[in-house]
Amino acid sequence: MAGLSGTALLIGLAVLALCLIGAAVWQVRRPADDSVQLDRMRRMQAGGDAGTGDRLRKLVERTALDGLPILGTIPVRMRRAGMTLSPNVLVLGSALVTSLLFLVLQGVIGAGLAFVVAVGVGVLVPTLVISTAALKRADALTRQLPDALDLMKRGLSVGHPLNVTIRNVATTLPDPIAAEFRILADQVAYGDSLTDAVDDLARRIDIEDFHYLSAAVQIQHATGGNLGAMLETLARVIRGRFAMRRRVSAVSSEGRITAIILSAMPVLMYVGTSLTAPEYYASVKDDPAFWPMCGAILALVLGNALMLRKLVSFRV
Repeated sequence: MAGLSGTALLIGLAVLALCLIGAAVWQVRRPADDSVQLDRMRRMQAGGDAGTGDRLRKLVERTALDGLPILGTIPVRMRRAGMTLSPNVLVLGSALVTSLLFLVLQGVIGAGLAFVVAVGVGVLVPTLVISTAALKRADALTRQLPDALDLMKRGLSVGHPLNVTIRNVATTLPDPIAAEFRILADQVAYGDSLTDAVDDLARRIDIEDFHYLSAAVQIQHATGGNLGAMLETLARVIRGRFAMRRRVSAVSSEGRITAIILSAMPVLMYVGTSLTAPEYYASVKDDPAFWPMCGAILALVLGNALMLRKLVSFRV
């Protein structure tokens, strides 16, 4: 047992060292934030360089860092979550919290369990927070997009230039879509073409409806036509999808409630039995087949929950 604890301690320290090395590399190679990018755009435009358009596209991209397949995706995910915290600060803070928790807990609950708890708190919790914030921001952007398209259509209908209508969206609507359209307006104002700027917007946000907007603008730019009418049609389609999603959610609500009850029932039965009859499980805990049977039951319960979730989840 002592050898196992020592091995776990060495593994934990090795993982911590790798995290710190990766964070140090990130500190040197971290991407510039949006404010720095926009300042560079303005300097490039003022200088009148011939390759302004190509370099603008490179500036607005927040890509993953080469050589860091896990950590390299964090800047993109934080950008989509609307977080202003520097990614290298997040990585260093996560590594510090993980190491401190491991050092504090390994003498109390053992090295193996301490490593699991430290990684769960220091790594999984920030990841969950970023993912939740990204999903919430994506939902807000999707709901605001039809209003932005209608506002652009009305501006084009009365004869306003395209860059004015984009700037109007950035100043009229609330965040988060206003922040994204401010970047879009700056790209167009400082030399980038509309098609490339909208394509950057779609790739930066990576939401299906924004990819539709990018495709519509590219088609209109290549074939001509009424951009205002195209934006109006796209807004109507997106609102129709919202209505369909609400109808599907209402129809499938009974199935979702049933899935939640069936998934929670084994856990509730275990907790209730343990509280009312503590010796029910304690009397057979020393049997060699007890823990393998617990693992099998847990796997079946998780499989049942995942299967039920798949059955009652619909993509519209």
